[in-house]
Amino acid sequence: MRVVVVASAAIAAVCACSAVNSGVAPPTLDGDVVSRAGDFRLTDTSRLSHELYYYRYAPAIVLMSQTDGSRLSRAAARELGRLQVAYASRGVVFFMINSNPKDSPEAARFEAESNKFAVPLLVDDLQLVREALNIQREGEVFVLDPKDGFKVAYHGPLDGRFTKSDPDSNSIVTNAYAALAIDAVLLGKSIADPRVAITVGKRLAPLDRGWEKAGISYSETVAPILREKCVSCHQKGGIGPFQMNSYETVKAFAPMMRETILTRRMPPFFADPHIGKWSNDTSLTPAEAKTLVHWIASGAPRGTGEDILKTHPAEAPEWPSKLGKPDVIVQLPSFDVPASGLVEYQRMIVPNPFNDDVWLRAVAFQPGARAALHHITTKYFADPNFPAKIPGSTVGSYVPGAGVQVYNLGTGAPVPAGGSLRYTMHYTTTGKAMTDSTKVGYYLLKTPPEIIRRAVEITNPGVYIPAGTARHVEYAYVEFPADALVYSVHPHAHYRGYAAELTQITPSGKESPILSVPHYDFNWQLDYDLAKPLLVKKGTRIRAKWIYDNSAHNRGNPDPKRNVTWGEQTPDEMMYFRVNYRWMAETSRHVRNDLQDQVNQSRIIGAVDVNMDGKLQISELRGSYASLAPRFAKLDLNHDGGLDLSELKAANVTEDVARRFKAADADF
Repeated sequence: MRVVVVASAAIAAVCACSAVNSGVAPPTLDGDVVSRAGDFRLTDTSRLSHELYYYRYAPAIVLMSQTDGSRLSRAAARELGRLQVAYASRGVVFFMINSNPKDSPEAARFEAESNKFAVPLLVDDLQLVREALNIQREGEVFVLDPKDGFKVAYHGPLDGRFTKSDPDSNSIVTNAYAALAIDAVLLGKSIADPRVAITVGKRLAPLDRGWEKAGISYSETVAPILREKCVSCHQKGGIGPFQMNSYETVKAFAPMMRETILTRRMPPFFADPHIGKWSNDTSLTPAEAKTLVHWIASGAPRGTGEDILKTHPAEAPEWPSKLGKPDVIVQLPSFDVPASGLVEYQRMIVPNPFNDDVWLRAVAFQPGARAALHHITTKYFADPNFPAKIPGSTVGSYVPGAGVQVYNLGTGAPVPAGGSLRYTMHYTTTGKAMTDSTKVGYYLLKTPPEIIRRAVEITNPGVYIPAGTARHVEYAYVEFPADALVYSVHPHAHYRGYAAELTQITPSGKESPILSVPHYDFNWQLDYDLAKPLLVKKGTRIRAKWIYDNSAHNRGNPDPKRNVTWGEQTPDEMMYFRVNYRWMAETSRHVRNDLQDQVNQSRIIGAVDVNMDGKLQISELRGSYASLAPRFAKLDLNHDGGLDLSELKAANVTEDVARRFKAADADF
């Protein structure tokens, strides 16, 4: 299904305007040499994303082109690693860039790992950064001066040894071009040799520049791409800060569009395209991204033909057009959001609107105050006087970037009759008082489905992020007690969330990534729906990995001087991954709540079991688990140095931990 984006208008405006206000000008040429680098974002071989503008604080940035399997590139990588060590105390940032179209991301990852590269290797899979920097060969070094608008202070080889076709990086350095350039930038002095010709090293495969001669048609090519991938937000009644309703408007925003493509902010879909396939993928294809960037680079010409954005203007529907009007609409109570300050979670309870047991096929949210409503979670609560005949479940959730949830064909979410529905509303203040009056639309199945859609949350309520840490890592996992089919996954963190991964680990120890989000964006919290459901075998663990940025360089960090723990408010932090699936041994006629209980029980160990041995060592007792440390010896009944689930149950520890998980689940 296609995601209908329903994020706040304020967020959308920030996303759009950040390109204009980033302080990084588009690249400029001095003859055939780029004199100033523009902003871009690339993912390294460890699947971590890097944006050039993030490193604006560095006194100098060094980039070097690289190719796989090359003796020159490997020698240059070793020498660049030595320079990185030499300038570490002075804050200089180093990267290598692989822009060779013949080198796949998997091959680059193998090259980096097998050669133990010390400098991060960025993969320019679309070759758009190569075009922007005009990279022609391996071994090209760029020394950038962030203080001067990312000016290319030096372009050439590392040193004199790399002007030869067979360099020996262990020989004596001659003509230390790059090091001298770095020194000059650090001291604010001019560089004796700012441009040194590179005549050796493998030439990269020629780029396809046919578009320069043939031209790109706005009418036949560009406008249809924008209509398909962008207009759903940038239309009348949409959340975009401007409407894509004419060529003139598009051209006016063309420079900003170029940067949002190169920094991979828009369209908002952040899964690594090389890991998994997603049915709700709204990102540009490689061909579409190149087409738009090339069209803008050629001056965004109008050409001839119909302007479909003007002749067929789009308007946002009240409810998702593919679903139509909901079967049942719940009007939530109004809430006045103040202009400033932290707002406690509002928990709104309404009588169950369903007179009979029902199964949901989709849920849509219509926020009343998009700018202030950050997220909604829902729960079904049974009437204690009338036992439910079918299991209860969540009744949908709303987060920025995903306003509708459509369940896979053949599945459904059960809602028993009676009881009540609780909506937990998280509001954030915007500087302007407003009133929220949200509607929730429910789409029902006419007959019960064969499959029950289940969910488990992989969380660690004991998350602890030290002050000032730029890349703090947290892990947690769950273990599946039976075969299951995974349909959808959803990562969630707050402002310090930087990157996330979800990996399956089979009982034999084989690891394979399910989802990689190299750069997490708090403003767009998406579901990732697998194009083909993933079979997870009994005994498999699904492990969540979160990387947090609690440094001062994180532009969204509320307070980099604070040690951050779990909390429901955005200045606090969360570690969360929701996994939606079905049990292969369960149908709507044969409910297996025992399996659900077991997978939830596995979280008690999985939350902090970093070494994944199925036990808790005393060194793993962090955060809310730290209170177990003084009793560790008594709790360790078999004296094997670890606490397993049976030992925790024997000491009634699991009940306390389970309460913490329940509270954490309720927070989100």
